[in-house]
Amino acid sequence: MIHKNTRFWIQAGLIFVGFFVLFFRTLSGLVSDWSSDPNFSHGFLIPVIFLYMVWYKKDQLRKIPIQPSRIGLGIIILGLLVHVAANIGAELFMMRFSMVITLSGIIIYALGISMFKAVLIPVAYLILMIPIPAILWNQVAFPLQLLAAKLSAGMIAWIGIPVYREGNILHLAVTSLEVVDACSGLRSLTSLLALTGIFAYMAPLSVVKKWVLFFSAVPIAVAVNVIRLTVTGAMAVWISPDTAHGFLHDMSGLIIFGAALVLVYLVFIIELKLENRQTGKQS
Repeated sequence: MIHKNTRFWIQAGLIFVGFFVLFFRTLSGLVSDWSSDPNFSHGFLIPVIFLYMVWYKKDQLRKIPIQPSRIGLGIIILGLLVHVAANIGAELFMMRFSMVITLSGIIIYALGISMFKAVLIPVAYLILMIPIPAILWNQVAFPLQLLAAKLSAGMIAWIGIPVYREGNILHLAVTSLEVVDACSGLRSLTSLLALTGIFAYMAPLSVVKKWVLFFSAVPIAVAVNVIRLTVTGAMAVWISPDTAHGFLHDMSGLIIFGAALVLVYLVFIIELKLENRQTGKQS
C-alpha cells in the first residue's frame, strides 16, 4: 500500500508536470521576453524569489493542515478559460496572468484555502515576472520621462549649469540630452519593486510598515533617476560631452541603482526604529 504522504507527492508532481506541459509555450515566450527586453530581465529572478519566499515560511506552513478544496477546481477551470480566451485574442499579458490564476487554483485544490492564504503574497509576487503591456508601459513611461526631464533641468540649473528643457530633451551648452524610454526610470522602478518586495516580506515589521517599505521604491526610483540625469548633464559640461553617452553613463546606472537599494534600507532602518519604539511604549 502506498503511504499517504507518498501518494500526495505523486499527485502533486503530476499536477505540476501537467501545469508546465499546458503552459509550456506561454512560459517559453515569457523567458524569451526576459532575455531580449532589458526592461524585464529581472523576470528571471522572480520565480526563484517566489520559491525562497515560500521556503522562508516553511515552519509556519508545516503547522497548517492540508485540507484540499474543490473550490480550487473551479479556479483552475477559470484560469484555463482565461488562457484560451487570451490565446484567441493574442493578449499576452492575460495569457501569462492565467498561469497565476491556475497556480492559485492548484494550491487550493491540492492543499486547501488556509494554505493558499499563507502563500498569497508569494503567489501575487509572481505577477511582477509578467511584462507590462506595451500600451500601459507607454502610458506610464512617457509621463515619467517628462517628469524626470523637468526635475533634472531644475537640479542642473540649481548647480549653476545653464540648461533649456524642450519636452524630454535637455539642451546644454555643449550637447543635448534626450531623456529616452530607458532613462524614464520605469526600468529601475520595476526592478526595485521586485527586490523591495522580497525585502519587505522578510522584514520584521507590521503589515502597514511592510507596505510602506514596498511602495517607498516608487519615490526612491524617481529620485535616484533624477540624480543620475543631473550627474550625466554635469559630466557632459564639466568633463566631456562623450561621458554623457559612454562607459561612465552606463556605469552610473548601476551605481545609482545601488544607491536606491541603500535608500530602501535606510527606510527600513527608520521604520524598524519606529516599530521598536512603539513596541517599547506598549510594553
